[in-house]
Amino acid sequence: MKLLDLEKKLKQRNIKIFSTQELKLLLDLSEKTAQQLVWRYKKKGYIFELKKGLYALKTNPPNTYQIANRLYQPSYISFDAALSYYGIIPETIYTITSATTRVTREFVVEGICYSYHHLKKSVFTGYKLVPYLGVGVNMAEPEKALADYLYYIDLHQRSLHYERIDLKKVKKTKLKKYLRLFKRPGMFKLMEKIYAEQRKPPKIY
Repeated sequence: MKLLDLEKKLKQRNIKIFSTQELKLLLDLSEKTAQQLVWRYKKKGYIFELKKGLYALKTNPPNTYQIANRLYQPSYISFDAALSYYGIIPETIYTITSATTRVTREFVVEGICYSYHHLKKSVFTGYKLVPYLGVGVNMAEPEKALADYLYYIDLHQRSLHYERIDLKKVKKTKLKKYLRLFKRPGMFKLMEKIYAEQRKPPKIY
């Protein structure tokens, strides 16, 4: 199959990330032929590997959040990445952070780090499809992203910087609803500290 034909088939189905098995079904190929096709175009530099068995076209690459959603499933964008997306923290985030029910993992794809933090199934909720660079990606709601963030602070695996968080974009009642899922009183104390800090007059230097 020619590269242009492959590109056309993938675009028709709006597929940017694919496995060999998916390519086999899409193109009605044998498994061996699908593997040979991937190997040939990968060798020529037309296809790049996200991780073993998962690929994308160089000519029509997925965005970073699409990669994050697919690289390690189930998962959704959360923590710093989601807080940055909503403008709750001001920083540009270079590590794409996600929540998962699987073990904590990190991957590096095309020089970008994708970090996945474990959550129990009982708190793996509060996410939805949001638009990102023209496609929908699974991302935590603003309040759930902050709750996930506070959870890892309460575990002493992250540090809290009060001045970074813009609470005007967070509904406190909804944040409390998500905090209750974790059943950790320390998370409520962290929340109150953040709100107390935000009420203080700004420092004049």
